[in-house]
Parts: sequence; C-alpha cells; structure tokens
Amino acid sequence: MRIGILCCALAIFALRSLHAQSLPLVDYHQHLFGPNIKKQTPALQTVEASDLIALLDLAGIRRALVLSIAYQFSNPNKPSVEDEYAQVKAENDWTSQQVAGFPDRLRGFCSVNPLKDYATKEVARCSKDPQLHYGLKLHFGNSDVDLDNPHHVEELRRIFRAANKHHMAVVVHMRSSVTRQRPYGADQARIFLNKVLPAARGVPVQIAHLAGAGGYDDPLVDQALGVFADAIANHDRRMARVYFDVSGVAGYGNWAEKASLIATRIRQLGVSRILYGSDGAAGGNLAPREAWAAFRKLPLSDAEFHTIANNTVPYMQ
Repeated sequence: MRIGILCCALAIFALRSLHAQSLPLVDYHQHLFGPNIKKQTPALQTVEASDLIALLDLAGIRRALVLSIAYQFSNPNKPSVEDEYAQVKAENDWTSQQVAGFPDRLRGFCSVNPLKDYATKEVARCSKDPQLHYGLKLHFGNSDVDLDNPHHVEELRRIFRAANKHHMAVVVHMRSSVTRQRPYGADQARIFLNKVLPAARGVPVQIAHLAGAGGYDDPLVDQALGVFADAIANHDRRMARVYFDVSGVAGYGNWAEKASLIATRIRQLGVSRILYGSDGAAGGNLAPREAWAAFRKLPLSDAEFHTIANNTVPYMQ
C-alpha cells in the first residue's frame, strides 16, 4: 500500500516538475522600437532592450532573439523616407548597440528589404557586425515580395545565397502583403520550397508566425503551412534545417476556434521544429508572459509544451 502511495506521489511530483520546467528558454521572435521608428510611427510605444529584459524577467524567460525592423524604412506601404539606405543602416546599428548591452540575454539579427539594390551590401555589412552576424530577418509583407513574380523570386534567391555565404540564419515572414492583397497560399509556399529555400541549404531558416502574419483566421495560411507539413512527412531534405515560430498566433482573432487545427499542424511539423515567440510587445501585441499563457491553451500535452519550451537552435547556442 505504501509503495502504491509513494509511486502516486512521485508521479504527481514529476508532472508538477515538468510543468514548472516548461517556461521557454528563449523567445524566438522579438523586436525593439527606438527613436527612429518612433519618428516614422509616432503612436508606436517605445521598446528598448532594457524594457524587453524586464518583460522577459516577468515571463521567466532567460533569452530572446531580437529581429531588427530596419526593413520598415523601405516599406512600400509607408511614406518614402530620405536617405533610405542610411536609415536602414542606422536602424540595424541601433539594434546592434541595444543587444550589445545584454550579451548573455539577447541576440540580434540584421534586416533588409530583399528587393532593394543595396540588400546584399547590407547583408555583407551585417555579417561583420559582432552582434548581428548570426542572422537575417526578411519580411515579405512589409517588403511587398510577390512570390508569383519571377524577378522577386530571383532577388530572394540572391539574398538567401548571400545569407548562406556569410553563414547567417534566416527568419522569414513569408505571408505576402495583406494590404496590397498579394496572392498567398499553397502555390506560393511551393515556390518558396522549390526555388527559394534551396539557395540557403547550409543555414537554418525560421518561418515566422506558422507561415502567416498573426492569428490563424486566414485559411490561406493553413494551406501554405500544409505544403511544409507534407514535405516533412515525405522526408524532403530541403526541410532539414527549417523551423517554425508560433509568434502572434495564439491569443489573436478567432484562434481558439482553430486551436485543434493549430495543434494538429504543430504535430505534423514536429514539436522539435516549433519555436516559441511572442513578437514585439508594442502596437497591441501580447507581452512574452501573456503570449506564453495563451499558447499554453492549445490542446497539446505537457510533454509537447516541455519540448517546445526547451527547443534550442544553432543560432541561439
């Protein structure tokens, strides 16, 4: 009888320990919003590195991947700016300086609009920066990348080859411009898989927001994600170094109605490929602690949450 009680107690303790350990080691999708971005978007809340550290501490999260938003200065959905490339460089440099203040907590990625003629020059410059040489953030929506446009695809291949050459991982917001109603779905995901991804065979690629732009209301996003799930099921070698972050999904829109579908897709992709992220804590986005609480509401097991929380990829080691 005592043995049975002891075993039961140990099982309960193990479950509690598993839950306690299931806070994410890393927030894989964060942004900072400094003075230059504030000039462009005055209503946006300032978030500097010290602010992010405080938010991470509240969430019990040790580290974060900080993705520069320098591409915003060449966003065709915003008014044009003077000395565009100079402002892109300045924003990347500011991100580098911010991250440098917390080297054991934060890691930075450079960013650029891949369609700009200075894009490869900026990738090469960032590759020499001690804080930004780890990787590159590309935002197809805010750069108005159209995967149905052969010229855009070739420009993407050029940038992916540059990242590969400089051993820089790539985080990509794949969802095309919602503002301009660019085509998106399974066909565009296949173009990315077949033509763009092979240009960076030697480095990891992190697809943001489960291949969407936030939430999971748009059925086209699930169609795109399904292409990658099928490729993984077929042991496609092009997916060997591909990961998916879940930033901006749980807690937005009617996501709760799609919770079972989201959980199914996560299992199809493989929990070892899923990276927790919460996105920049401004503009109405959830802070890291609240975003993790929302994500925990998905119908995944404690063991699956534990795996996701502890996933560590090469560019954060």
